[in-house]
Amino acid sequence: MTNVQKDHKLLVTIIKKGKAKKIMKAAKSSGAEGGTILFGSGRGIRERAKFFGLDALYEKELVLNLVPSDILPSVLESITSEAKLNEKGQGIGFIIDIKKTIGIAHMAYEEKEKEDLDTMTDTVNHNGFDLIITIVNKGDASKVINASTKAGAEGGTVVNGRGSGIHEKAKLLSIAIEPEKDVVLTLIKKSKTKDVLSALETDVKINDPGKGISFVLPIEQTIGIHHLMDDSTVNNN
Repeated sequence: MTNVQKDHKLLVTIIKKGKAKKIMKAAKSSGAEGGTILFGSGRGIRERAKFFGLDALYEKELVLNLVPSDILPSVLESITSEAKLNEKGQGIGFIIDIKKTIGIAHMAYEEKEKEDLDTMTDTVNHNGFDLIITIVNKGDASKVINASTKAGAEGGTVVNGRGSGIHEKAKLLSIAIEPEKDVVLTLIKKSKTKDVLSALETDVKINDPGKGISFVLPIEQTIGIHHLMDDSTVNNN
């Protein structure tokens, strides 16, 4: 069978607490293989800004769905309909382009990279940064950070969430169980992105079924990391 190249998009949906399961169900019904739910807080345009004189923040859920571009329209339509995103105050969704993904070896195609990671040289790309987002089973975050550090990263940030993938279909009393997840955010210089991805493949076995998924997002601007900048960039005044 000939592999067909496809792109992936990251679909992010932000809704009120308690609605994430409906989003996950809608996404899967349209062909998405799973997703990850993160917990946060915020305030929408139709929510009170103050409560007893204090700034008010409301519990939110963020749903991350990594979707092949060819089925994105149907997934987006299903989620929009289920969450009523076209109505005011129901939530928002947005799409982010993905440079590369790993951890989806079970799918019958090769990922088409937006930028050739093999040909990075000492150009502007070399001095730029990527954000690598790795989603693994709870407890595996340390493996991700250790592998990334060994490959040149300075560390990582772990966010807890829950989600389900194609290999996770457990139920309890007919209720779907969504295993807890660790979401690791790694800010890395572009020149080291390929090395970190290779380390995740080797040390974390990210391409093995059920181990997790990792994808790369381009960073347009950074602050607070001057020690990572090239001397030539910092002193070029």
